[in-house]
Amino acid sequence: MKILVVDDEPLARTELLYLIKKSPSLKNHPVTLYQAEDIKEAQGILLKHLIDLLFLDISLNDENGFELAEELKQLAHAPLIIFATAYDEYAVKAFDIGAFDYILKPFEQKRIDRALKKATANLTAKFQKTSSNGSEVLIVELDDRNVVIKKANIVAATVNNGVLTITTSKQKFETRKTLAWLKQHLTDVTFVQVHRNAIVNIGDIKEIQPWFNHTLLLLMSNGVKIQVGRSYRKELKRRLDM
Repeated sequence: MKILVVDDEPLARTELLYLIKKSPSLKNHPVTLYQAEDIKEAQGILLKHLIDLLFLDISLNDENGFELAEELKQLAHAPLIIFATAYDEYAVKAFDIGAFDYILKPFEQKRIDRALKKATANLTAKFQKTSSNGSEVLIVELDDRNVVIKKANIVAATVNNGVLTITTSKQKFETRKTLAWLKQHLTDVTFVQVHRNAIVNIGDIKEIQPWFNHTLLLLMSNGVKIQVGRSYRKELKRRLDM
């Protein structure tokens, strides 16, 4: 679980991070903690990492935490938001914009524990539902940001020198994720592994050409050429009813 704490007061951030680390609610959940003092810094972290849970102050110097909360509602992987603030009068507005919880300063361990217990239960249920039902999109972590790709738009994916390149009809994305990771997420029957370093969408195969050593070469709809490994040729032919 990835947790981000956003507060312009260093002491408040330190205290909250300490209470989160101590919480027994997280004992069975590997946790990575991040912190930010303003919205700009928080946005940078949110672009680079898939944050699951956000502890957000409302008053951030000249900024307002509600502004960030409204922005996050547009994300495909929006984190749960727990407002952690000294102002109790904003609770109604916080829940109106989708807050998961609302915690008042000064922070108490029991209150943090209760919020984390509820959040972990929610995130676990959401993960299990996604795993069982699948998803139409793929969230890919790049060096500087996260991108959301419709799985149906993926034409092919190849690995070269440890870099996974995912191509669509118009774009390509390079990530340090593995082909095994991608294969776990592309469970639709239209995707097939054709080489130890390649997966293709069979609906985007434009041509199948003979290649060296009795193998095949695939010309994809976006112009990418993919070699078919000898051990994968039989399965590809079966899937294409050749």
